[in-house]
Amino acid sequence: MRADVEIVWDIPETPPGLAGRVERFMGPGKSRSESAVETAGLIACGLLLAAGLWASGAWRGWSGAQCAVVALVGLDLIGGVLTNATNAAKRWYHRPGPGVGRARMLFVSAHLIHLVAMGLIVLSGDWRWTSVNAALLLAGAAMVEFAPLHLKRPVSMSVLMVAVLINLFWLEVPALLGWFAPLFFLKLLVCHLVPEAPLERRRRV
Repeated sequence: MRADVEIVWDIPETPPGLAGRVERFMGPGKSRSESAVETAGLIACGLLLAAGLWASGAWRGWSGAQCAVVALVGLDLIGGVLTNATNAAKRWYHRPGPGVGRARMLFVSAHLIHLVAMGLIVLSGDWRWTSVNAALLLAGAAMVEFAPLHLKRPVSMSVLMVAVLINLFWLEVPALLGWFAPLFFLKLLVCHLVPEAPLERRRRV
């Protein structure tokens, strides 16, 4: 690291117990404006997703389990994109310290559950869709995580576009599920794995 550059980490203290765990999961020190934008975005996009699914009418052929999975995954992805895009989350998930990078990769890997639930329940056992997207997720996450700092953002955008285009042309799903791949890979490969720019502040000399 150059001598005239310092990394700025302003992470506030969190309370003990469950409240502290929740705050750390969401990102400690979230501002009121961040929370307001996050809440407004979640409400607006959640309503748009629900309205689009309702208007399509295709959900009428789904089972209760399929409806529940789509609703939960949709809300998680919308909320996750917004939460992981905040400065508070960026500071927390990209703070210095042992095991932080591994924790980021574990967070990404946990979302394989989303792929299994969508592939096996909503898409009625589509193992090809599930396995290809799992490979795209893990390979893309590794590429972003181990890229140099100044390349993380363009690398993440590249793997995001590759994943979306593969889903669009070679892993077709019903039109009403076309939102899944863009939001899924946006949340994990871009919003979660890319640190906020700039994280470097030049020292005055």
